[in-house]
Amino acid sequence: MRILFIGDVVGNKGMKMIRDYVPALKQEYRPQVTIANGENSTPMGRGINLSGYKEMMSSGVDVVTLGNHAWSNPEINDFIDDSKRLIRPYNFPGENVPGTGYTIMNVNGFRLAVLNFQGRVFLDNLDDPFREATELVKSLQSEADAFFVDFHAEATSEKLAFAKYMSGEVSAVVGTHTHVQTNDARIINGKTAFLTDAGMTGPADGMLGMQEKSVIERFLNQRPARYKVDEDSRGIICGCIIDIDEKTGNATKIEPVKQMENGLF
Repeated sequence: MRILFIGDVVGNKGMKMIRDYVPALKQEYRPQVTIANGENSTPMGRGINLSGYKEMMSSGVDVVTLGNHAWSNPEINDFIDDSKRLIRPYNFPGENVPGTGYTIMNVNGFRLAVLNFQGRVFLDNLDDPFREATELVKSLQSEADAFFVDFHAEATSEKLAFAKYMSGEVSAVVGTHTHVQTNDARIINGKTAFLTDAGMTGPADGMLGMQEKSVIERFLNQRPARYKVDEDSRGIICGCIIDIDEKTGNATKIEPVKQMENGLF
């Protein structure tokens, strides 16, 4: 099985890159499942709305994952329970959390479980993702042949620790949230594909998708600043391709993907 994963989709430019590039990437790489992190896909660059979710699905995305901005757009509460291919971090605490933290895709009899977890270092203190992931994977063993994890976290150490901890239990752990694609794609112990961060899909010339002026001013004066999505930037689409052996459920290949709208940086 081949998976195409697309990193954090940011704002209108990110949605344009999904529309314009996902069909071409699918034609080039021929994935059986395409996953995208959509937690920043609204025009304001925070949260997700129903129109954006539907547009990603119509552009060829099969599953949309989220992260710490899952609830930033209140509209999500109106549609997350009915959107079976939209998943939020499984380890949000409490009972009756809207939505679900995983979904299972059946592709020609091969069952891929797509899981979403959020780290806790420098982010909100959710339930322990290590323990929650162990229990969830164990409970789904009879329902899935392979497991893909979008691990949404800030600290690189936490992402790698999670991947090593889950090595052999899941087929792939791909990090999201920091919006910068890392250069460390590998297969841990010959079983679990790992990439610290898949990168961002959206405005390439700003700062993590935001207009640079307000970000720089924040560093200069240490006062609160309102960040706005950079609408005038060139676009970039980042992610990775992962191959999984359907007999063993182990990853055999992971390859970063990055394309600019108009050539190189």
